[in-house]
Amino acid sequence: MSHFTIVIPCYNAATTLPETLASIEKQTHHGWTVICVDDGSTDDTVAIVRAMFEHNPRITLLRNRGKGPSDARNHGASHAGPGTVIAFCDADDIWSPTKLEELARAFADPSVDAAYGQIAFFRDTPTDAVTFSTVPQGPLTIPMLLAENPVCTMSNIAVRQDSFAKTGGFDPAIVHNEDLEWLIRLVGDGAMILGIDKCQTWYRTSAGGLSSDLEAMAAGRETALRTATRYGHAPDRAAEAIHQRYLARRSLRLGQRRTDALRYALRGLAFSPAAFFSTPRRGVLTLAAVCAALVMPRGLSAQLFSR
Repeated sequence: MSHFTIVIPCYNAATTLPETLASIEKQTHHGWTVICVDDGSTDDTVAIVRAMFEHNPRITLLRNRGKGPSDARNHGASHAGPGTVIAFCDADDIWSPTKLEELARAFADPSVDAAYGQIAFFRDTPTDAVTFSTVPQGPLTIPMLLAENPVCTMSNIAVRQDSFAKTGGFDPAIVHNEDLEWLIRLVGDGAMILGIDKCQTWYRTSAGGLSSDLEAMAAGRETALRTATRYGHAPDRAAEAIHQRYLARRSLRLGQRRTDALRYALRGLAFSPAAFFSTPRRGVLTLAAVCAALVMPRGLSAQLFSR
């Protein structure tokens, strides 16, 4: 049975970390330890982790002051023992209680190097989630990643310790899309990454978080694309259309300027209308939502889309 080392990078996460840790303590699979890597918090994050350790010594603290989330994840992963599975989780996300149990079944197959599941997006409470990711059939490929990354967030990936070590970890110089660049290297070097079609992670959207800066994400994506070219892959027009469709939906959820979502949708249609509507329901609903957001009151738009 797999033992999981859960790595949580933390920076001023006092308001959300208790709920994240509580969701881990509720896991039906009990073979786990948590490493919270503090990145120089100035709030009560460190005190919260220390208090958790007092009643559950499986939750430990490392300090990694001000070096960023990628370096924090690398630092935490370096303390994972050989033969373990590293499961990453952000300090504001929430796990399904059966997540590790489902992952353990997947890792019972020695050919599986990493695994991920489905994500629910929420703003205030998980029960508000109305948007869910999709898990494609078959192992993860670089073309999938270049279109609409089905892993979506680091809170949704678990990887064998030796497979992670072979990649050299995350590139600390990349601020946005560092997970995409790392996944491309992981897949490109031959790792088999399995998708599990069950909701395992609730992802907290935040208008002020790193993931809300879509233009900066685009810059990080360019770095990831350069990595993909080393493995003989480049996004075609269809992949770019699907990626722009994703950005349009994300812009709506984050409550950004109304014209931003329209701009992404129009870019996607310009790249390939067929690909934009390749999943008809998603394409039609995205375009309809983008157009509706232009004319409806901002409060209603936020209520409908930013979840």
